[in-house]
Amino acid sequence: MIEETLLEAAEKMDKAVEVAKDDFGSVRTGRANPALFAKVVVDYYGAPTPLQQLASFQNPEARTLLVSPYDKSSLGAIEKALRDSNLGANPSNDGNIIRVVMPELTEERRREYVKVVRSKAEDAKVSIRSVRRKAKETLDKIVKDGDAGEDEGNRAEKELESLTRSHTDNVDDLLKRKESELLEV
Repeated sequence: MIEETLLEAAEKMDKAVEVAKDDFGSVRTGRANPALFAKVVVDYYGAPTPLQQLASFQNPEARTLLVSPYDKSSLGAIEKALRDSNLGANPSNDGNIIRVVMPELTEERRREYVKVVRSKAEDAKVSIRSVRRKAKETLDKIVKDGDAGEDEGNRAEKELESLTRSHTDNVDDLLKRKESELLEV
């Protein structure tokens, strides 16, 4: 029972780290790439739909992306979603495709991206701590119900703490790498 709880907590913490890694990938560092739009959601006929399901992407230049919608009637909705996203992009459409020119990465813009990345890292850590709290409650319940001894419960809590520490350290390492990548000119 204790092992299952710890295993489930480890899996959820791994997922939180993966989400943080994906979020960091959606923050631009140099060349514009389609991964920037991974988190953009379009209101497509009343249903929130990921942009990558509605369009294909081309990257003709370092700062330009071409978005080709599969359904031309969704052009306006896609353009609005791109404009409302926090990418700082200025999309323009010619009736068939949307041309997204990413702004030049100035020092100020880089600092903004660092703030965004830090907030995403903090979200991941909060998620990890939430998993820890739920797992600890479960462990306490197991000990209280008499399914395991107090020593086993204490040992499991220490293991849970080390698991939490290793996952938050992992997020911190990812954050440091992303920050240095962003601030590199």
